[in-house]
Amino acid sequence: MKVLVVGATGGSGRAAVAELVRRGHEVTAVSRHAAALTGPHVRGVDGDATDPATVDALVAGQDAIVVTIGISENPVRVRLRGPAGTPIDVRSRATREVVAAMRRHGVRRVVVQSSYGVGSTRDRLPFGTRLVFALLLAPQIADEERMSSELRASGLDWVEVQPVYLTDDDVPQAPFASPDGEIRSMKVSRRQVGRVLADAVEHDDVVRCSLAVSHDPEAQAAPQRRSATAARR
Repeated sequence: MKVLVVGATGGSGRAAVAELVRRGHEVTAVSRHAAALTGPHVRGVDGDATDPATVDALVAGQDAIVVTIGISENPVRVRLRGPAGTPIDVRSRATREVVAAMRRHGVRRVVVQSSYGVGSTRDRLPFGTRLVFALLLAPQIADEERMSSELRASGLDWVEVQPVYLTDDDVPQAPFASPDGEIRSMKVSRRQVGRVLADAVEHDDVVRCSLAVSHDPEAQAAPQRRSATAARR
């Protein structure tokens, strides 16, 4: 498949690119500084994911889109002073442009990463995490809520991937991915999230689902190509 990854230089974006390439897909990776990602089966493109013309040109000819865009700046600074180089509403704006371009070009599958505690999992957050969201991340979470709502109203074959706290651990186990908001811990590695994002591109059984993604401390190391459905059994 030809897959466009939007926000490809963030941690989850890089993990998604790596996993998709490993599975044999042809990947176009876009972010403001993605040209360095170019390699076998990957075309890196520097571009603004909120620019309609840029997004339209990149979506044309793709089979699926993965959106992992976000704000990588220090969250305390963002809360107090706003982001320095990225619009605070970058998630909803980029997703809106992607959805519009997909409709124009007849592309159906879109996989969007948000956060556990947004939308359908809002009421499942532990109290301490709710405080963090309210005090530190409120503007960003509000934008993710808008993104989630627009995704669900898109009419496309969407999948929303909602990881808990992200780590850079090199975890060999398959993640626990649940369409019911269930989690097994409050952390998950970006590598594990990359696997769920790739699964969501490939498998029809998760279409129009929100997948809560977490690390299962009791899980055994599993083969790499394990579907999100198998991971949540």
